[in-house]
Order: sequence, then structure tokens, then C-alpha cells
Amino acid sequence: MTSQDTENFRLTVLNAGGRDPEQQFHTVPAPGEDAHPPINFHAFAACTLGAFHGDPRRALAEKTPVLLLLRSDFRASERALAGLKRHGRTVAVSLKETGLHQIAQHLRDPSKLSRFMKIVADADGCIATTPEAAELYQRIRTKSDPATVGFIPTPYPIDDQRWDFSAPRNEQSGIFIGTREWDVASRNHFAALLVARHLCETTGEPVTVVNLDGYKGRRLLGELKFPDGKLRLIEKWKLYPDYLRDVARHKIVLQLDRSHVPGQIAGDALLCRIPCVGGDGAIERIAFSRTCGEGRSINELASMALDLLKNPDLREAVVSESQERARDRLSFQAVGAQLANFFAETQATRAS
Repeated sequence: MTSQDTENFRLTVLNAGGRDPEQQFHTVPAPGEDAHPPINFHAFAACTLGAFHGDPRRALAEKTPVLLLLRSDFRASERALAGLKRHGRTVAVSLKETGLHQIAQHLRDPSKLSRFMKIVADADGCIATTPEAAELYQRIRTKSDPATVGFIPTPYPIDDQRWDFSAPRNEQSGIFIGTREWDVASRNHFAALLVARHLCETTGEPVTVVNLDGYKGRRLLGELKFPDGKLRLIEKWKLYPDYLRDVARHKIVLQLDRSHVPGQIAGDALLCRIPCVGGDGAIERIAFSRTCGEGRSINELASMALDLLKNPDLREAVVSESQERARDRLSFQAVGAQLANFFAETQATRAS
């Protein structure tokens, strides 16, 4: 595929039956400018200056290849795939939620599993936002060309200066806890809080936690007995840019997630230009390989976090390395090219 072909490629992302509003990405929106920030699956449309739709008829009208998201009971997705294929569209599919615990929850129902197997087999290709999901799709599509399954991480607009949320280093303090789900075992939220409490006691650095569980969450946090005045709570949903500004005021993001998710926690850290410690998401493994949780114990990660809190030069080195890796593999330009090449190969396979 030529560079001109890559520049002209447009992708429509279809969340059939979903509630997200229609979005046309004629340009990449500035922070706070559009209905949905250009992250997660909206980013696949945004990085190709494509569109995001919930109505299959509007997706058809775009006359572009389609990435169909698989959600809920997959019925709407199955109908949308059949309609798009009847009109000759090239359609790749992806589970909308691809953490290992989320995939397991989706596919424990026999009828949903049957529908999922058929959709994955009938689509022209599959795009996975984690390596683990790619392996799953490939095993279902055993008779298909391997090129029709691709691991393409979710992009972040780090190549757009408007999305640089970095804060002055002399205004940064403390630890931001990236996880917030007490009831998802693989998130290891409680363990992350214990590590953060120890780091707080050792260094005096404050800890910020997002608590959207109200009184129950405050009571659980109270049982951990953080040092007085050192625990900050964020207890209301914030617009994404405002949330990033909060994150950027910290020295590090800390998590111990073992869910093999796409990696929004690390993606947020990239936009804020701060280190992310722990986590085994796809973006963690790509951009923060030096500090991610893959293959590392909790004690090792706690030691890394302590070093980063004490050493500003080390923090700068981790940020610099993560930005370089992200520019190569996670930027809008890089992922836009990956998508263009993937659909070109998928269309070639379909035509042969």
C-alpha cells in the first residue's frame, strides 16, 4: 500500500444498537470539543478521519470498510454483519470489551457463544486490541488466512500537541491509583492500595483514589487507615480532559491490574507524560515495558514505584522512552497506517 493510499484510508466503526452518538471525524477534535473524546474504539475512527455510528444504515452510507463491535448479546451485531456483507462491505469485527474477565463473562452463555463463533467465522477479518484476543480469534478462524486477524492496539493522540496534558514537574506530587473496581478480582485494586499506603508512609507522598462507590467506598478506604491528610478522593465523574489534568499533577500512576485489557490506564499516563507502574494491558506492555506488571511480582513493582517517586531523572527517562515507543506504535499516525494495511490485506484475501 502506498503512502497516498494510507492517507486516503477511512474507517467506519459501527457499534450496532449502541447509545454513543454519531460522530464524523473530519479532523481530530481538540480536548472538550466533541461528543466523545478520541479514545478507545472512537480512536480507530478518529485516527483515520472516519466515522463512528450506532445505526448500520448510516455505516453503509459511508462506503468505507467497517469495524463492527460485538456487544451485549451479539444479536444486533449479527444482523448488522449480515446486512453489511449483503451490500459488499469489507467487515472486520472486534469484541467491544476485551479484558480476559470480560470475555469470560460474555461467553459463558451457550447461545451467545454460538452467535459469537458464527460472527467471527463469517466476518472478513478480526481486529484485536490485545494479543490474547487475537489468539482467540485466530483459533476460531483456523481455515482463514492469518492476515485476516490483526492485533492493533488502541491509538492515543500523542502526536497532537493539543492532547499534551503534561504538568510542570515542580507542581507534581503523589501517586494516582489507576484502578477503581473493588469487585473485579483481576484488577487487584485492594493490593494496589496497600502498596500505595506503604509508599505513602515511606515517602510522605499523597495518594489519589477515584471513588465512585460513595459511602461504601469511603468505608472500605477508611479501613486501610492511610496517614492523616494523605488520601485524596475523586468522587464525581469528570469530563475526560479534566480527569487528565488531575492525573497529570501526580508523579506516577500505580496499578496492579492482571486483566490483560487494552490499557486505557497506561494510555491516560501517556497523554499526561507521567510513568505508569504495573498493569499487563497491551499499552502497558508496549509503552511501559520497563515498569509494567507482566512477569513481575508485587514487591518488584513496589520497589520500582519507590525509585520513581524518589528520582526525577528516572521518571523523565521512563516518560521519554514511553513516548518514543508510543510514537512508533500507538500514535494516530502509526495506528492509522496499521489499519489501512490490515484492511488492504483483508480485501486482497477476500478477492482471491
